[in-house]
Amino acid sequence: MANQQKFSHKLQKVAGKIQQNRYMSAISNGLMSTLPFLIIGAFATLFSALAWEPYQNLIAPVKGIIGLASTMTTGIIALYAVFFIAYRLAQAFDKDPLVPAATALLSFLIVTPVETFDKVRALPLQWLGAQGLFVAMFVGLIAARLYIWIVDRNWTIKMPDGVPPTVVKTFSGLIPAVLVALVFVIVAGLFMQTPFGTVHDFIYTYLQVPLEGLGGSLGALIVALIIMQALWMFGIHGAIVTLAIVKPIWMSLDLANLDAFQAGTPLPNIIGLAFWYIYCNYAPMLGFALLLVFLAKSKQLRTIGKLGLPGTFFSIHEPLVFGIPIVLNPLLAIPFVVTPIICAVLGYIGTNIGLLPAPIGIYPAFGTPIFALGFIEGSWRLAAAQLVLIPISMLIYYPFFRALDKQALNKEREAQEQLEQQQASETAASPVIS
Repeated sequence: MANQQKFSHKLQKVAGKIQQNRYMSAISNGLMSTLPFLIIGAFATLFSALAWEPYQNLIAPVKGIIGLASTMTTGIIALYAVFFIAYRLAQAFDKDPLVPAATALLSFLIVTPVETFDKVRALPLQWLGAQGLFVAMFVGLIAARLYIWIVDRNWTIKMPDGVPPTVVKTFSGLIPAVLVALVFVIVAGLFMQTPFGTVHDFIYTYLQVPLEGLGGSLGALIVALIIMQALWMFGIHGAIVTLAIVKPIWMSLDLANLDAFQAGTPLPNIIGLAFWYIYCNYAPMLGFALLLVFLAKSKQLRTIGKLGLPGTFFSIHEPLVFGIPIVLNPLLAIPFVVTPIICAVLGYIGTNIGLLPAPIGIYPAFGTPIFALGFIEGSWRLAAAQLVLIPISMLIYYPFFRALDKQALNKEREAQEQLEQQQASETAASPVIS
């Protein structure tokens, strides 16, 4: 027990460092800040590309207008990402975040190639969307950190007292912004002398594509799930820690699916953030909660199940994780880790053989109900798959649930017997008043 507590403490320290790391948090929170734009763009894509001929005929006159919302959100998501990542990092260093974020956006545009089409110079959307997401992350972090480093050394213009705060902030950011922009001009110039031509080509070819290939595999998903569920077992929010690392990869895979869906071409990826939400994040705990509510003989487990069941429909699992508790509970360790993996494998096989469609890549808002999520991701079959996974999850949990229920019931009976004995002793010891 002492060794287990020692290991748990060390694990919590490591996970805590990952969660509290300024750069990881900036990426995670920055990408989270793009959620409103992702949702707008995803639904615009869904409404403009829904594969139903009568509907397409109906919206034909305004289809291009509907598509504008998608083009200016998910189509240029890298612009939003670089801004918000730099914004969050500046906040983490207790700096006014607006100018560093805008400087990072400028830096990203500097390293993004400008192309000429029929004598018209333009920024191609290719590098402003999903393909530019990794460059956006790097530029957001580097530009903001360099800006902070310059400000910390007081390489700024000092304004006299009495000058309005807005003017002071503007001029104090002038020199740092110029120096950061100069650094990225040099970087862009150096890459022009290489066979790649741009930072985007280099990062996309040698980093983003390999990471997407690795992160989009079933093996990588299983590893992520094992780490995620194992962290939960030690009382650490496994989703926050794990998604801080894999979210950028899974988001880029989803955005590629969304682009393909809008273009009417086959979806290139099975696994992504949407896949994890659909197959791994609802049915396992919902199945366990249903066992607690309808089959538990223990009053305590049944009560906790009733309290936790509504939340499982919306991906809120903390009442069960900490109420049972699942944390540091060896009886539930195996099903808690194994069930989402089995659900993921079944979803992957079903998609691979054509029984199920791949999710179109919509980034769901937290709390989206389980079956609604399947429909939002493009098909009633996904919602049906979520329904099928619930009894499968119940079957996996059942033998472990029975052992847990028996253990809890024995404890309740022992407590009841002790209470009755105590009451009998108190009654016998009470003086008889005639």
